[in-house]
Amino acid sequence: MNRKKFLQSTLAASTLAGLPGIARAANHEGKPKRSNPIALSTYSLWRFRNDELRDLHKCIELASEFGFDGVELLLYQFEQNNLLSNSYVQSLKRHAFRLGLPLCAMSTHQGFVSPDREKRQRNIDLTISQIELCARLGIPTMRVNTGRWGTSGNFDELMANKGQEPPLEGFTEEDAFPWVIDAFEKCLPTAEKLGVVMALENHWGLGLTAQGVLRIVNAIDSPWMRVTLDTGNFLENRREQLEAMAPHAYFVQAKTYYGGGQWYELDIDYTQIAAMLHQHDYRGWVSLEFEGMEDYRTAIPKSLAKLRQAFTK
Repeated sequence: MNRKKFLQSTLAASTLAGLPGIARAANHEGKPKRSNPIALSTYSLWRFRNDELRDLHKCIELASEFGFDGVELLLYQFEQNNLLSNSYVQSLKRHAFRLGLPLCAMSTHQGFVSPDREKRQRNIDLTISQIELCARLGIPTMRVNTGRWGTSGNFDELMANKGQEPPLEGFTEEDAFPWVIDAFEKCLPTAEKLGVVMALENHWGLGLTAQGVLRIVNAIDSPWMRVTLDTGNFLENRREQLEAMAPHAYFVQAKTYYGGGQWYELDIDYTQIAAMLHQHDYRGWVSLEFEGMEDYRTAIPKSLAKLRQAFTK
């Protein structure tokens, strides 16, 4: 080996050794293994109703300590603490950057399933302000949903009915789809201008089924309106619906239930789901939404290990 080739090979080896996990993760063919980046949704901590865990700075610190690659923020944690000032927003961005964690997504809620035109407009205005908040934080995608009829007595009742609820009297779902499509279309110019993709989740309301989600996204037909695939929100015909959504996934939320689920518990095969997504060349984020009752200090690291193993190929 001449001196030039020796130096090239030495440099390549030292570069690989300096990249975390690259050399260690080489497969038997000598090719580096690749993992989808795994984020922690702050919902995983907020749902414990612990004041300390409502603080987004604390959530970002815990994501770093646990070894996640990024963070998905839950908008409720801003709203409940009235923390929408620019100084607070920028402090979060600075804090995440210092810890080396991208803020990869924000989880928001909408209320477009309503015959009340003024209510829908208020929700359009709210969604536009949420897109603007994402842009201020440098967040490239925002989880959205359709909203729901609101005819269930409470969320526990909705879950007992597997997410299904009757329409308001005098209306049908066929009335509601145009409301939702029109509302999202009115948000598109802001999303495109600021570079924030709205990603519609399978999340009750008209998003209860894969068919409902895809009907809305396909009708809008915009690169700024895509799909969030939640692995734990299909309660019937799960495999068929996951397979229908997988080719369209732009962002993935992954549920785990260590210690038993708060409302229900699903046996989710993440090796199977990862294979399903990888078949369609999904290389994007997988965000953990822990919904179990076990202490987060043990359950979240176990969840991360499960997802790492499943989504590394």
